[in-house]
Amino acid sequence: MSHFSSDKKSNIFEYAKYLEERVHQLESEVEFLRRELNYYKGEIDKLMASPLVEAVLLEQLEDGRAIVRSSAGPTLVVNIGNFVDTSKLKPGAHVALNQRGSAIVEVLPIVEDYYVKAMEIDERPTVTFRDIGGLHEQIREIREVVELPLKAPELFSKIGIEPPKGVLLYGPPGCGKTLLARAVAGEVRATFIRLAASELAQKFVGEGARIVREVFRLARRRAPAIVFIDELDAIGAKRVDVGTSGEREIHRTLSQLLVEIDGFDSLDKVKVMAATNRIDVIDPALLRPGRFDRLIEVPSPDLAGRYEIFKIHTSKMPLDSDVDLMKLAKITDGLCGADIRAICVEAGYSAIRRGASSVRIDDFTQAIGKYMSKRSTSGKSAAAWMTNI
Repeated sequence: MSHFSSDKKSNIFEYAKYLEERVHQLESEVEFLRRELNYYKGEIDKLMASPLVEAVLLEQLEDGRAIVRSSAGPTLVVNIGNFVDTSKLKPGAHVALNQRGSAIVEVLPIVEDYYVKAMEIDERPTVTFRDIGGLHEQIREIREVVELPLKAPELFSKIGIEPPKGVLLYGPPGCGKTLLARAVAGEVRATFIRLAASELAQKFVGEGARIVREVFRLARRRAPAIVFIDELDAIGAKRVDVGTSGEREIHRTLSQLLVEIDGFDSLDKVKVMAATNRIDVIDPALLRPGRFDRLIEVPSPDLAGRYEIFKIHTSKMPLDSDVDLMKLAKITDGLCGADIRAICVEAGYSAIRRGASSVRIDDFTQAIGKYMSKRSTSGKSAAAWMTNI
């Protein structure tokens, strides 16, 4: 019995020794694997280390690689990292390449250009079509061309026609072109993106065209949307064969605008509005059907229009009984809406200087005389203008 116990003890001792050696082996293996893990973590950190190179995915190949266009310029064939979500890899997606540009390490989220994003109007203007006087026909056309297709597109599909893509407002300065655009933004429940054409005249080659692409890309994402381009003649003037490098850059921007309005990518629920004081210099390519094919003239107001404008701008002013708005409309022949607004403001200042609580006809006549004497070389007085009734 004691002999059996001795053998058993010997076996247990050998087994314990074996286990101890095995533990040392496993600890050595764990240490080796830990070094391997740290090495590959370091390699991944190197791949993911900033700065990464931005690129646009053009195509995903069947062998697991991808074709990308790097922001640095060249088109590259690169590998796709094993940790990249391939379901997000679609043509046009923005991706990040490692420093060597040999692999996609991340799919970037959609980042909107801050310069373009600032053009989107977040707070809807309070101006409506009721705040515009003397432009009833122009308002009717804008409602048909811009508002109706966005609110009731089924009407056009039922008839089998496509509404105009672009509307160009033209006429003398101060007659309400930009005010009409602000009223559209206030009336239509759509994203409103406003930019001045001069903002597209950039000093870097291709920058103006890029801004145009980003503006329309934002509009498509925010559809239904309206893109309003003020002072279109800054980039839409007729193209010439020769010119400076700056003029050639403006022509490139104009070409991109033409492509966006009437290119392969449908605008769908995006409408384009523009305004200009110089329709005579606009490039014919912009005015052909399919682009700005609805031209709406915004002329200087007639007598009835001036009377309506006076009513709008004096609606919140306390007026004396001697104020005859029709008489004021008659003596302001040739003035535009902006002129009339300036006269009403000046009449209010005149009443404030008098310390009065209401505005008299004398305030208006003095305001007209002061305003017109600055504009007229003859220096007519207010009394001289009143004699024109």
